[in-house]
Amino acid sequence: QVQLVESGGGLVQAGGSLRLSCAASGGTFGGYVMGWFRQAPGKGRAIVARISRSGASTYYADSVKGRFTVSRDNAKNTVNLQMSSLKPEDTAVYYCAATRRSWPGLLESDFEYWGQGTEVTVSS
Repeated sequence: QVQLVESGGGLVQAGGSLRLSCAASGGTFGGYVMGWFRQAPGKGRAIVARISRSGASTYYADSVKGRFTVSRDNAKNTVNLQMSSLKPEDTAVYYCAATRRSWPGLLESDFEYWGQGTEVTVSS
């Protein structure tokens, strides 16, 4: 069973950048499809990006396409989310998630393992 720990959140001005990282342990990292989700205050958890086991395939929510980039390093057991041109509406708690499914859907229920989350606040 994999354990996930996110880092890199913080306070940033609109237009700025942040890089989130998720370190995995306790499992064969390359066997998991990884996802980044976010939960804004008063809202449900929604997918931001998803990356395949090899890193060759990615998915982005329309709201972040062109601004966020997901990547992974299977040798280092990490998955990253580079966020640029940040907007106040990107403010949320960001979660790293993992699943053994070969190509999961986009819902929270499609991922079995979760980190504790890291908070991102974008000021206007």
